[in-house]
Amino acid sequence: MYLVKNNKSPYYQVVILSNGKRTTVSTKTGKFREANRFLNNFKVASKNEISKEGSPLCISSFRDEYVAYIEPTKSKSYVRSVKLSFKMLIEFIGDIQLNRLDLRTVDKFITHTYMRTPRGASLYYRTLKAAFSKAVLWDYISENPLKKIKSPKVTKAFPAFISENELQRILEKTKEKYLKDLFITAFYTGMRLGELINMKWTWINLIENQITVQCSDSFTTKSKKGRVIPFNSNLNNMFMNRRSKILSIKNDDFVFSRIYGVRLNENYVSKKFKEYSRAAVLDERIHFHTLRHSFASLLVQRGVSLYVIKELLGHEALSTTQIYSHLQQQNLREAVNLL
Repeated sequence: MYLVKNNKSPYYQVVILSNGKRTTVSTKTGKFREANRFLNNFKVASKNEISKEGSPLCISSFRDEYVAYIEPTKSKSYVRSVKLSFKMLIEFIGDIQLNRLDLRTVDKFITHTYMRTPRGASLYYRTLKAAFSKAVLWDYISENPLKKIKSPKVTKAFPAFISENELQRILEKTKEKYLKDLFITAFYTGMRLGELINMKWTWINLIENQITVQCSDSFTTKSKKGRVIPFNSNLNNMFMNRRSKILSIKNDDFVFSRIYGVRLNENYVSKKFKEYSRAAVLDERIHFHTLRHSFASLLVQRGVSLYVIKELLGHEALSTTQIYSHLQQQNLREAVNLL
């Protein structure tokens, strides 16, 4: 099975060789990445069609099919968590046939994991429950064993955040100017690291003081949607300075880069931020994503509605934004104490 594209069609075709005969199936797309994804999904579906007709599907085969199904629509981190959940389940019970999964075995797995890592048990429960619901829908199993098991209780920890003074301490330790600007942008916009390293000058409107986060063939946001983020005059000045110091800048160039025209690596930026936060002798819990939490926390402390913060952060549900509600309650108490 492989991909071809010819002058007869604008779309990539999947070539299938069976018993010496050659047939093709259209991918309905002229973009290689989407066509390749179609090919991978087609391979998995074909393999599992054979499994359904012959011997029952094993857990690993279902995992492969499910992962191929969710990859186009879910974030990379979520897909990784799904793969990890299946890996731990298979290590615990073996790669048995999917229809042999029972309530008692799965319950033992969650309980055993909870004794070692409550957060891990909670993650495995959520991801596997969603996966097995799809297995029911696909007629691989008759019922989802996790639906009869209660979700593991995990103590919710409030996210760490830093103040503007602590940000300044980190910036004083940061040697690279482009990293300083990137850290400042993260703190005052709440943008995710993936969005920042993919940001191009076409996203920035210096007249309206806003950034339009855009999805493309090479980048998609966590929610698969774009959003508009306003910024203040200080960031406007910073962006203006960056543009003035870069010769022959093009609108499709990356805003932040170490080597001109080359996108930054997420791990590199995360490690450098951690290095400079440690040099500033700050809390060990602080990492790059803390800048996003700090943006939200700063807005809450200044009386901004959680509904507004939800839109600025690009959260799908208000429940996600409500991790900052404890700061809102603190503001209410301080207001009452002024009476």
